[in-house]
Amino acid sequence: MNIENEISITQSDSKLSTMAKTKVLSKDVRDKIVDLHKAGMGYKTIAKQLGEKVTTVGAIIHKWKKHKRTVSLPRPGAPCKISPRGVAMIMRTMRNQPRTTREDLVNDLKAAGTIVTKKTIGNTLCREGLKSCCARKVPLLKKAHIHARRKFSNEHLNDSEDIWVKVLWSDETKMELFGINSTRRVWRRRNAAYDPKNIMPTVKHGGGNIMLWGCFSAKGTGQLHRIKGTMDGAMYCQILGENLLPSARALKMGRGWVFQH
Repeated sequence: MNIENEISITQSDSKLSTMAKTKVLSKDVRDKIVDLHKAGMGYKTIAKQLGEKVTTVGAIIHKWKKHKRTVSLPRPGAPCKISPRGVAMIMRTMRNQPRTTREDLVNDLKAAGTIVTKKTIGNTLCREGLKSCCARKVPLLKKAHIHARRKFSNEHLNDSEDIWVKVLWSDETKMELFGINSTRRVWRRRNAAYDPKNIMPTVKHGGGNIMLWGCFSAKGTGQLHRIKGTMDGAMYCQILGENLLPSARALKMGRGWVFQH
């Protein structure tokens, strides 16, 4: 009997795919099974005559009836090395800790008995709709800050555009001359850049810096003032006196404008 090398039966062999590893029959043997079936022989008789299992004969005949061919159907690709349960574990980890690295996931799967590479992990995450992105840097906000901003937004949610045109905003900030440029990567979905789990809170610290005061409105930006030394109440009033009103006149805010710090 002409028998090919021993390999796993392909997934396309619907009935044989549920069995353990077995010998793949040559095309001549498969054609012989089909010819004997056409001649009216039963599965057991064919199996006994050719020395094969009844299930193997049945699977080949089933494939021939369905696809009109006896050779193995082409496979779409290599089988996934990570089981559905493993994929679920990976996605659960990423939802809770988006900064988890591929190496961490490789080690987690290894501990569970699955050996894969970082490339396999990356391909799996991409198929699940995640991509590796730099974590967005945003100012560090305490819960009190978040609640205060949300309260302000809700109170003015329905204000008309004409009201906001009359608002002149101002704030101070410290500009780092030699900031820290390190980045962190996260695995996230599209449009989830500013999810709290996907950002990297920052504080202004490090090397040399300068303090600035500025203002702006819907009509443009006002004057920019450099703050020298430590700002107290007197210095703040002086800054407003020297920059706020001139900025309002330059921006043509008109009467009834509102100063919002």
